[in-house]
Amino acid sequence: MIQLGPATRIFLAAGPTDMRKGFDGLADLVRHRLSSDALNGHLYIFCNQRRNRIKIICFDGTGAWTCTKKLQQGCYSWPALENSTARVSLKAEEFALLVGGIELEKTRLKNWWRREV
Repeated sequence: MIQLGPATRIFLAAGPTDMRKGFDGLADLVRHRLSSDALNGHLYIFCNQRRNRIKIICFDGTGAWTCTKKLQQGCYSWPALENSTARVSLKAEEFALLVGGIELEKTRLKNWWRREV
């Protein structure tokens, strides 16, 4: 099971990715396109051209995970940036919304105020 601890960061690869790639191919994209290491324990999310499939790769210390989700209807709200080497950092809550089909562009973060003790 993929554990999302407080130190786990989540990165989304902007633009489309070839979904025929397995862990090694996606790890190579992480290394060269996102300038990171796929074996560092963080999550890396990729989407296909039609935006109806995502792949998530991560390494949990004992082995590599490749998870895939295909939507039966609709498509993911995915950033298409001009720079294909761009990566977007997500919070765990935003990741849950994205996988659940919520459009991140139409949501906003709520300002939280805490009473200081």
